[in-house]
Amino acid sequence: MTLARLLNIPGSHLRLRILALLALIWILVTSLLFATPASATGSVIELRDTQTFIQTWPSITELSDPEKKLSIAQVMQAKNDFKQPQKAFATLGMRKDAVWLHIPVAVTAASNGVWVLDIDYPVINRIDLYVTSEEQLIQQTTLGNLQPRAERAIDGRAHAFGLRLKPGSNYDLYLRVENTGAMILPISLNKPSMFHTRSLDEHMLQGLLTGLALCLLVYSLAQWVSLSEHLFVKYAILISGSILFSLLQFGIGAQYLWSDNIWIETHLGGISALIAIIGTFLFIEQVLAGPDLNKWLERLMQLGAGFCTLVAISFSLDWIDIHTVTLVVSTVGLLPTILGSPGAFARARRGDPVGIYFLLAWTAYFIATAIMIELIKGRLPANFWTMHSFQFGATFDMLIFMKVLGLRTKAMHTEMLHTAGERDKLHSLAHSDPLTGLPNRREIHTAIANALALSAPEKIVAVYMLDLDGFKLVNDQYGHDIGDELLISVARRLQANLRPNDIVARLGGDEFVVMAKDLNSPQEAQDLAEKLLSAFNYAFILTSQTCRVGLTIGYALAPFDGQLTPELLKRADAAMYCGKQDGKHCARRGEISENQGQLFKNSSLESHTDSAAA
Repeated sequence: MTLARLLNIPGSHLRLRILALLALIWILVTSLLFATPASATGSVIELRDTQTFIQTWPSITELSDPEKKLSIAQVMQAKNDFKQPQKAFATLGMRKDAVWLHIPVAVTAASNGVWVLDIDYPVINRIDLYVTSEEQLIQQTTLGNLQPRAERAIDGRAHAFGLRLKPGSNYDLYLRVENTGAMILPISLNKPSMFHTRSLDEHMLQGLLTGLALCLLVYSLAQWVSLSEHLFVKYAILISGSILFSLLQFGIGAQYLWSDNIWIETHLGGISALIAIIGTFLFIEQVLAGPDLNKWLERLMQLGAGFCTLVAISFSLDWIDIHTVTLVVSTVGLLPTILGSPGAFARARRGDPVGIYFLLAWTAYFIATAIMIELIKGRLPANFWTMHSFQFGATFDMLIFMKVLGLRTKAMHTEMLHTAGERDKLHSLAHSDPLTGLPNRREIHTAIANALALSAPEKIVAVYMLDLDGFKLVNDQYGHDIGDELLISVARRLQANLRPNDIVARLGGDEFVVMAKDLNSPQEAQDLAEKLLSAFNYAFILTSQTCRVGLTIGYALAPFDGQLTPELLKRADAAMYCGKQDGKHCARRGEISENQGQLFKNSSLESHTDSAAA
């Protein structure tokens, strides 16, 4: 059963199934991916070189410092006041106080004592590390994204401390952490080789995801420039927010792009999240615009984008703090999905792939955003999957939305082809004969005028007036249907006996015009006329009758007989009239003479050419 068919169910049942699916996915994700190591708070960590990676959180205890005034000496005296963290694994949520963490370690005699303490969350403002042994301060280091990078012992994405510990000794590690944003603290002890391996793996992952996002960004901007379609720039806004958030969140931007820029480090996280939400509002509003999106929902999405823009501006000017921005992001972040869901459901029920893809994207977006919000609030543990959840979800959404853009582009192309087809149809109606499909009077006049501009004695243009002999008799005897069928057959026979560049047109009734250009001599023009006459020596086999009609031709040559379209047509018509008087089924040239000058005035085509000239 296809997804489109599965979704073709009543609206209330569809919503229940989607909600049930989301709940099931959430249960599976939380039970399988968010499992954390067993807690043994306060237990001493034994450092063995055979164990190259150790999670420290099960052994960590915390002490709050609301006034941010405690010294390391006071903290060491208050060692027994440290308590087990109340938030999820490796996170303390949003905190305004300074927090002290205690990690007891024991270096085994077999260890060389060289370790790296890694805090793999780059956007921590300040971290002070104190290494003590037997109540004596041995080492002190300060790091954080607001500290100069030149002072770092290990210059990397995140925060790492090199430790040289004495084998067979016990130590107490104290960390004072202060941050305006979430205190996400995935702290681990690594052997140097493992630290570099993990760091390289993360760089490769960030390079892959960021490179993909940048390619999509460049593509969308290029499409916007070439197609002038605003949907692509809205998609670019959405991608830009995700890219900036990832560059900040995983330390790539601070390491390579904006080193030691404090304003960016303290503001870009909130601003980039708001940019992503603004792009989502605008993108969804335009894609679902139409009967599937109520006007008030469309207006509400526009207001949501405007509100987030004002919040971003206010935060950039420090009129509001990061806690307010976090509140806005956590409450408004899912609003585009909620507002757009009725339109997506309606399209999905009709089997529209746009609606189906939106439901898939929103499922991933809902889960990723919810995970990130819960992680920031300290309700979900910090691990590889939760910390990368928004990035993975955003990448999935970008690819799905790119598919939606492809569908939109295809629809635009189809609409353009339809419009072009309608335009061509209107042009054909205006410039061709509806019965035979041949060019009409207007079109043949234009073609002759264009050819005459290039005529010369060695590049002769011949204009032939053709009138059928005996057509009225066929029409009266067999009826107009047979007459029309005969005219169509006549048009095809004329086309079959002309050169590829020659043009045959129908003026009306049984009158036709042929234009031949690039003839080398008057004799070649006469030969072409004789060929057309010979073609009418054979009967026309129609659906129910076999008919015979003759052909009388009058023609004129440019530049010898004239160089204007009306003039040539008059001469050719006069010559054709002479041929009718001479017994029909013949070809006559309308050469310049005094006798023919009088014939032009009596020509039956005079009114036609006069109106054309007008």
